[in-house]
Amino acid sequence: MRHLKAGRRLGVTTSHRRAMMRNLVTSLLEHEEMRTTLARAKEVRKPLDRMITLGKQGDLSGRRQALAFVKSKAAMAALFGELAERYKDRNGGYSRILRLGPRRGDGAEMVLIMLVGSPNDPFADEKKPRRKGAGKKKDKAVLEDVAAEVVPTEPMAEPSEDAAGESPAETVAEAGGDAQDSQPEGEAEKQEG
Repeated sequence: MRHLKAGRRLGVTTSHRRAMMRNLVTSLLEHEEMRTTLARAKEVRKPLDRMITLGKQGDLSGRRQALAFVKSKAAMAALFGELAERYKDRNGGYSRILRLGPRRGDGAEMVLIMLVGSPNDPFADEKKPRRKGAGKKKDKAVLEDVAAEVVPTEPMAEPSEDAAGESPAETVAEAGGDAQDSQPEGEAEKQEG
């Protein structure tokens, strides 16, 4: 049982796995995108996010920690220059994984992992989808504005007795109309009989 053993082993020894992660992170920082397997791409996200966070930190301690992991000066320059500026307002989630399909030889799921906002990022200009309940408060405010604009000019008057004390049915009877026309048939027959 592998209880409490987090992370993927990727079929290699610990030292090989650590070297592979260092190489993947360095390549991503230099080229901003790379084609690899799904398992490796998911595994490289954690050290990549950590390195970019150190780049955003920008102090000497962060530089030394990043230099112990990243293998090239070009990647360090990009990390503490352009990438630190690009992600200064973003808290994590600096990479995007796009699935490409199975590899021809062994059927491994291949992906394209790229830094968010890179020049080749096809989704850089798209906005995040809204949550389902995000617009309800706004809709309520719009309804209140519309209700305030549509104010009734005159309140509806209830049918009541006239000033002379007559009911509306008596007024109709005096005007020549038949008061029995407004009553149901059963009640009109009882009054006649």
